[in-house]
Amino acid sequence: QVQLDESGGGLVQTGGSLRLSCAVSGGTFSSYAMGWFRRAPGKEREFVAAISCSGRTTYYSNSVKGRFTMSRDNAKKTVYIQMNSLKTEDTAVYYCAADKVSWRSSNLVSSYDYWGQGTQVTVSS
Repeated sequence: QVQLDESGGGLVQTGGSLRLSCAVSGGTFSSYAMGWFRRAPGKEREFVAAISCSGRTTYYSNSVKGRFTMSRDNAKKTVYIQMNSLKTEDTAVYYCAADKVSWRSSNLVSSYDYWGQGTQVTVSS
């Protein structure tokens, strides 16, 4: 059974930084493409970033490009997202997800096979 556990969320002021982690157990981590999504109150889950299984390819939503950086450590079976210059509109529950199709970096919720429970990020002004 594949399990994803996010951590690193919290409360931060506008302009601050946070790094989220997602540890994966079970399955074959190095063969999964990984993604980060978020859901703000009253909104649908939206794509944030994705990374291929090798880590060589990353893909970001326009809303976070240039501020967020996604990475992975296959030896530790963990993905990260470094979030800088945070804005109040970044407030959301952040989810990591695993895609068994290793080569793609998809922005579609439907592409992902496994999901974590989420971690809350709150950005205050």
